[in-house]
Parts: sequence; structure tokens; C-alpha cells
Amino acid sequence: MVTMLLLLGTLAGLFTAAEGQSFHLGKCPTPSVQENFDVLKYLGRWYEIEKIPSNFERGDCNQANYLLMENGNIKMVNQERRPDGTMNQVEGEAKHTNLSEPAKLLVKFFELTPATPYWILITDYVNYALVYSCTTIIWLFHVDYVWILGRNPYLPPETVTYLKDILISNGIDTQKMISTDQTNCPEFP
Repeated sequence: MVTMLLLLGTLAGLFTAAEGQSFHLGKCPTPSVQENFDVLKYLGRWYEIEKIPSNFERGDCNQANYLLMENGNIKMVNQERRPDGTMNQVEGEAKHTNLSEPAKLLVKFFELTPATPYWILITDYVNYALVYSCTTIIWLFHVDYVWILGRNPYLPPETVTYLKDILISNGIDTQKMISTDQTNCPEFP
């Protein structure tokens, strides 16, 4: 009984600490990913259009730049403007886990943290990309991460609706998604 109370207390603490994040009971959904994914077409700069809020992204003007590394992995450079006006940049590395499904990557940003899924559900490479990540925690619940990305700072509303409909059809909750402010943003290198 004490163990169950400790577990419930820990879970309650996690839910409180992760305000805005999308926690759900059960294991992660497994949506389909982009068929015939071409990583070379995906490289370059992407602007964050909408996302499910996360505890590791707190700013606006969020951008990601993806570069091919000599080892064949992808260097990910994520940048944002923090609420105090300072710039934040974090670099990570993504790699394929199964070459038969090249749109399923694992990304790692810090040495002591585990790699997490980075799945490209759909992209046309020149306008939009829909990225999904999910982590199952102690086999009881999962936390979703979603990013709608654009090659430009804005996407037409009908494109955003189309991408959200893909999420919904795969059982991924979009109710907590928020738009990313891309106005008056600095030029990131």
C-alpha cells in the first residue's frame, strides 16, 4: 500500500511539474510515418508553427536547423528567444534506428539523457512537416510531443488543420496545441 501511495505521489508530482504537457494513460500510439522519407530533402531550416507545450521549450521564435554530419547522422540546432529576450540554443544529434523506416529517428540532446523518438509523420519538404515524439513512462502513461513545422514562419490555416487531422486520426490529442509566435524574430545564424 505504501508503495502504491508513493507511486501515485510521484505521478502527481510529474503531472504538476510538466504543466501544459500532454499526458495520457497507456502506451504511446504508433502512427504511420512518411513513406520513402528523403533525409536530404528534409535538411535545412524549419520554423515552429504550432506545438504541444513542453517543459524544455519556453520561448518564441522557435526554429530548427538540420544538417547532415559526416557520420550520416543529423545535427539538430534548435533556437528560441526566451521570455527575457535572451537567445537559447541547444544542439542534438538524430540517427536512424531502422533504415527500412527512415522517417523514424532517435534524437539525443544531452549526454546523460536517453534518446527520444523523432518521427516525421508527413512532409512535403518545401512547405510543412509534422513531427511526433512520445515517451512511455513506467508502462502506465505516456507523454506526447508534437511540432508542426514550416519552411516559412507561417502556414495557411487549412494546412495546419490538415496536419492536426492526421494527428487526430492517429489518436493523438491536439487540444493542448498552441501557436508559436514568429513575429519580430531575430535572424538566427
